[in-house]
Amino acid sequence: MTDPRRATPRTDHVLADPRLQDAARRLGARIVKDAVVTTLDACRAGDLAPEAVVDAALAALPRRATALRRVVNATGVVVHTNLGRAPLSPAAVDALGVAAGATDVELDLVTGRRGRRGRSVLAALAAAVPAAEAVHVVNNGAAALALATCGLAQGRTVVVARGEMVEIGDGFRIPELLESMGARLREVGTTNRVHLDDYERAVDDNTAFVLKVHPSNFVVRGFTASVPVQALATLPVPVVADIGSGLLRPHPRLPDEPSASAALTAGAALVTASGDKLLGGPQCGLMLGRAELVEALRRHPFARALRVDKLTLAALEATLTGPPPPVVEALARTRADLLPRAEAMAAALTEVVAATAGPSVAAVGGGGAPEVALPSAAVRLPSDLAAPLRTGDPSVVGYVDQGRLVLDLIAVDPRDDPVVVDAVRQAARTCT
Repeated sequence: MTDPRRATPRTDHVLADPRLQDAARRLGARIVKDAVVTTLDACRAGDLAPEAVVDAALAALPRRATALRRVVNATGVVVHTNLGRAPLSPAAVDALGVAAGATDVELDLVTGRRGRRGRSVLAALAAAVPAAEAVHVVNNGAAALALATCGLAQGRTVVVARGEMVEIGDGFRIPELLESMGARLREVGTTNRVHLDDYERAVDDNTAFVLKVHPSNFVVRGFTASVPVQALATLPVPVVADIGSGLLRPHPRLPDEPSASAALTAGAALVTASGDKLLGGPQCGLMLGRAELVEALRRHPFARALRVDKLTLAALEATLTGPPPPVVEALARTRADLLPRAEAMAAALTEVVAATAGPSVAAVGGGGAPEVALPSAAVRLPSDLAAPLRTGDPSVVGYVDQGRLVLDLIAVDPRDDPVVVDAVRQAARTCT
């Protein structure tokens, strides 16, 4: 019997194939070589004919030079942390393409001299929140609070209510962040109640600021009391308000969610927030407030370690100045908008799978508005389609409820409805 290893082509001969050469230019040499090596191993084992090696290697190549995959968010969670939080608007995606090459991020093209980094996005953010005297952007929401603490409270005291010492995703805790920046914490009140006189007794000459944290991912009900920013602003120290979600202005569907403009109008000296939640932009941290504080923090040495790149600046500007991003569009959708879409999708699927359309209830997500139920609509399918849909291309992720796979449409772009229908048809074929 002929040893199949003798007929196995050489690695360099396979890599020289024009189709693989073209793939290497698109994906990179390492990805292509790894696919070729794996395919040649199968050939040496006798599992693959030598003449099929190139075709098999091509079939094994990914579409893109990244392991990240596109996902259609049918979970009913508008801002899904595990799916990258806010999807960017087409305007923001287009801005990324411009910023990906050489760009005038720190160059004044008129004078030919160095310009302020991100000047246009800072102007857009300031215009979006007129109550802010100055604004700054760092690389995420936690970084904004860290910079504020490092720049204002290192070696000093930060006063914070015990009920606002929150933990968010992946074990991240606000008090540990503050202490890591060299601040000392002075907790006031109890888990469920805090009053203005608690703060008044705690504030002294060593107090850097009072921190007001919005407990965005939980709600305490019953015998409770808290102190609003407006009352805290009467204290003789600055108030830093960490609003979390990045809502710049009050939203009619989210009446209990604080906004940057409302906090500043109420007297906060500084507001920190995330850019990739309710604002609907890229991951970044927003800092808005009094000019002297923001400028001092912008010039602090630690600010350099938190600087955002040109891609973030471009996407954030397009989010602020361009059309409504997907998160804003999703929050504006009603059940009356969504139910006809669900019915049309179910009708298109009835020949291949047991599909029904009906009402559902969605959530804001992203650690925001935990008690807000968003009336929505969904397509319900057999639960055994969950795995093939999740692993398909593109991936479609829903959730299983009462033995049925639910594909909620509140966060699904209407242009993706045919994509979902095609994905379900393909998944149904794999399950038959």
